[in-house]
Amino acid sequence: MQREIHTPEGMRDVYGSECRKKKMLLGRLASVFHTFGYEDIETPVIEYFDVFSREVGTIPSRELYKFFDRNGDTLALRPDFTPSIARAVSMYFHDARTPIRLCCQGKTFINRSSYQGRLDESTQIGAECLGDGSAAADAEQIALGVRALLAVGLKEFQFSIGEINYFKALVDEAGLDEERELALRKRISHKNHFGVEELLDNCRLSQKLREAFRVFPQLFGGPEILTRAKAMTDNAAALAAVDRLEEIYEVLKLYGVEQYVSFDLSMLSKYRYYTGIIFQGFTYGVGEPVVKGGRYDHLLEHFGAAMPAVGFALVMEDLLNALDRQNILVDLPDRKHMIVYDRGRLTDALALAAEERAKGISCSCVERNPQLSDKEYGEIADRKGAALSMMHDKPEELWKQRETDI
Repeated sequence: MQREIHTPEGMRDVYGSECRKKKMLLGRLASVFHTFGYEDIETPVIEYFDVFSREVGTIPSRELYKFFDRNGDTLALRPDFTPSIARAVSMYFHDARTPIRLCCQGKTFINRSSYQGRLDESTQIGAECLGDGSAAADAEQIALGVRALLAVGLKEFQFSIGEINYFKALVDEAGLDEERELALRKRISHKNHFGVEELLDNCRLSQKLREAFRVFPQLFGGPEILTRAKAMTDNAAALAAVDRLEEIYEVLKLYGVEQYVSFDLSMLSKYRYYTGIIFQGFTYGVGEPVVKGGRYDHLLEHFGAAMPAVGFALVMEDLLNALDRQNILVDLPDRKHMIVYDRGRLTDALALAAEERAKGISCSCVERNPQLSDKEYGEIADRKGAALSMMHDKPEELWKQRETDI
């Protein structure tokens, strides 16, 4: 008995109209990035394991797809683009005198536990601005993300902006060790109020610090949250982080996208390489953010080229799900034509196909199977979204054409 062969766990095939839609949206998003001055870059799907090591601050090693090359070196499939871009920029752009704006797209892989219910393989498209540490660069990235979602047809979405430095400043003031910091980070991110209070009961903190951490999960909402965050502390580094958010918000108002923005200081990414703002774009129909990004000013130091940087990635599978569940139709403007011909009409079929292709129309020629009726071919053409031409040998019915809505 022949063994059934299927896709590996966590992977899937994409074909037909879904594949066409995905590729068209990728092109549309890339065009938006290009209008902001971002240039394309491609990096390998496979990198040395050290590019994603614990010191870099990416995902845990157990969640990487790892293997060995013929020399015994450990390789990994990239789980996200940011470390790969940092590695490439440190190699080729280390002498740049102006900010570097790059955009990329491709597959990423995370070896998830089976119970998480998410695919291991995803397609991402993203943008990175390197060599610019300003608040204006942060705002540009968020504005670019907003423009990208608008370009694909989404209307109802929100970008939440956080600031890692605010949390880090309070953690440093509290003198928490790494284990307790990670536990606190996780509970705040999950907005686990009781878990935060339980952890604080085992820490020796001033009343002001204890209260600041206790209300941390509640620090989300409009710009008024920034005023509340300032009132919670007199820590200079924490106040500077909030000042930065206020500056970013003023620039976002210049872009005219402030209605898509809110703040969430309890949002703390699992990626440890983030050093300033982090942001996520949410919309209806998916439980995960469709956009994830932030500032990573120290990441390039691991590759020998110290440089500030900020970037984001958009997850195409989540975006397609959101569009589908919100009943947002994606127009596939390319026209298709299917020509079915009897063997004696091959010359005529190829001539008609050449005329159609010259107009930019996708055209396929299929020799007629006598076991299929014209009606059945019509149903096949309908499923493909194609116009149909039937070319028969009979002199009284040289050819008949029936067009369907595309």
